[in-house]
Amino acid sequence: MTNSGRRGSRGALALVPRAVEEAQPTIWFCGHCGTRPPLVGPPAANARVCESCGLGLLLETLADAAPEAGGAFLVLDRSLSVCAVSRGAERLLATTETDAVNRSVTELLAPADSEPESGANLAAAVSAATRGGEEALSAFVRPANLFGVRMRVRIVQCGPPQAALLTFE
Repeated sequence: MTNSGRRGSRGALALVPRAVEEAQPTIWFCGHCGTRPPLVGPPAANARVCESCGLGLLLETLADAAPEAGGAFLVLDRSLSVCAVSRGAERLLATTETDAVNRSVTELLAPADSEPESGANLAAAVSAATRGGEEALSAFVRPANLFGVRMRVRIVQCGPPQAALLTFE
């Protein structure tokens, strides 16, 4: 059989298009009070301060991961430093935003799992979120100065700038 005969017996190769993932919807929220302003698209660069409380910057995250108004959440940067503390988190962690900002999250939170599942490491989850990971992760934590309390946090990206949003559930 000749080479041309072999080619004729094979099926033709066809390029299969990759499934295009739909972009998940995002929402803007205040980094202090959690209020969701009625925005269509990103806010103007000079209008990123929340009109409701006047204290927080507007941040963007996945719509299904955004905190509720008045909810407890933290915003962390790549170095695990606290960038923002919501009113709800101030009450929950018995701190103020001015005392917590620019401190390591380990001064506020400690792991609460005796046997953490793989991928449930708080530092690894925060690192993944600040690198742009779109998957929401979760971990169990406790206030660093309190034993016997266990809280679940959901960790997802937010920004700008790129950061991690920890929402207490």
